[in-house]
Amino acid sequence: MSTSSTAASNSNAPALSDPASNAPERSSGRVDITERPARAAGSAVAFLALIILLAAIAGSVVLIGTGAQAADAGEPGAAARIIGGAAGVVFVTILLSSSLVIVVPGQTSVRQFFGQYIGTVRRTGVALVPPLTTGKKVSVKVHNFETNELKVNDLEGNPVNIAAIVVWQVADTARAVFAVEAYEDFIKAQAESALRHVATTHPYDEPGPGETSLRGGTDVVSAELAAEVAARVALAGLEIVEVRISSLAYAPEIAQAMLQRQQAGAVIAAREQIVEGAVTMVDQALRRLEEGDIVAMDDERRAQMVSNLLVVLCSDQRTQPVVNTGSLYA
Repeated sequence: MSTSSTAASNSNAPALSDPASNAPERSSGRVDITERPARAAGSAVAFLALIILLAAIAGSVVLIGTGAQAADAGEPGAAARIIGGAAGVVFVTILLSSSLVIVVPGQTSVRQFFGQYIGTVRRTGVALVPPLTTGKKVSVKVHNFETNELKVNDLEGNPVNIAAIVVWQVADTARAVFAVEAYEDFIKAQAESALRHVATTHPYDEPGPGETSLRGGTDVVSAELAAEVAARVALAGLEIVEVRISSLAYAPEIAQAMLQRQQAGAVIAAREQIVEGAVTMVDQALRRLEEGDIVAMDDERRAQMVSNLLVVLCSDQRTQPVVNTGSLYA
């Protein structure tokens, strides 16, 4: 068989399909619903509808009563009156419970019609909504909670205990209800995850060039933490008002060692300040003695005087002066 015939046969053969291209597309499972206002009438229309429905219930009860009396008297059509009155009570009760909703300040009502989201009622008071709808109350008040005290390693690998207070509220009621299973548990888990991540990107103290420490840069760390928590909970329609570090300390297993290191740093800083002050005082003393011709000293006596003054000024304990009287009795 020639090469050209082989190529022709290969061109006529069906192309092999890619299994990945024929695979059905998988959705991410994320619900992309944003809040929109529901169709709802104001309090005046709602009260009018309430009066009409109550009148209808009263009429249905009267119909049941007249049907019962007709049944006792043996009149025809008594059963139909009773059944019609009972059906009217049931129907009007269903309309009353599904069409009238009471919304208090700080709350909303997320409405659904047979599983389909139709909008959110934010109007406070009594509102008239489409019949046969169900609602779920969602609070839009400001909430706050404190995370559990977490043990994490800072940027230098030192274990620290840290906790934060998160202030938040629901901004998009549709996302809060439909995008996540339980938005209150969701924000608590995401806040702890963000706190753990932010704590690992900063040292506890003694930051290097361009770094911010957890203890010294609380405002910067809190702002960074708030931004990260807000990014994590945005898909749930939640808004972060403020995040603050509420507890920060070394873990107990290294707290004593870190305290000793801090004490050593404080002692060194104090010693540096004492030495600097002592050198300044010695320099001033020598200048005053030489400028006033109080005493003439050679280099050896000057060095001895500097040594004595530094010992006196830098010593932790009070020095005992020694008076040399040998030259008086020579």
